[in-house]
Amino acid sequence: MVAALALSLIGLLACTQVAMVFLHVAPSNTLSKQHGKTIDRWIYPEFEQNWKLFAPNPLQQNVAVHVRADVVGADGRRTTRWMNLTYEDGEAIRGSFFPSHVDQNELRRGWDFYVNSHDSENRPNGLRGDLSERYVRRITMLRLSERDYGGTIERIQLRSATSSIAPPPWSNEKISTRPVYRVLP
Repeated sequence: MVAALALSLIGLLACTQVAMVFLHVAPSNTLSKQHGKTIDRWIYPEFEQNWKLFAPNPLQQNVAVHVRADVVGADGRRTTRWMNLTYEDGEAIRGSFFPSHVDQNELRRGWDFYVNSHDSENRPNGLRGDLSERYVRRITMLRLSERDYGGTIERIQLRSATSSIAPPPWSNEKISTRPVYRVLP
């Protein structure tokens, strides 16, 4: 009985996913116009299309996302050290024959989403600004929830460390490879 109910629920979710994706990519029609906001809430940001897959731009910078947390416990309030989540993602897939796309891309794409929807002062520059910030913070909180900090996480702070990729040895190009930090409030 429980297995049949679980299978029915999985089937219903799968059908809903297929229908939402179809309505999202289909040409504009009455149904997608009437329920556009609902469809967008289902699709973005987890299932967003990225056409860069077909015309990639080689990376010229390394971007690492760091987080620290204010933790309140029995011994009072303390702030953790900065943790490099990008490094942890790399370690999680290193040596894996079949690394997960989520492990490889979730944080990077989430950070990219945030940067593209905010200005250099971390102010939203469009309608998706708040959504992108909530998405990055949700990813981060999921990562932090896997650890025990001896208390409750009250607040998190994010930053990125962006450093240019050094030119090849045969190049005469001179660039600084020192990281530049962008700290979110």
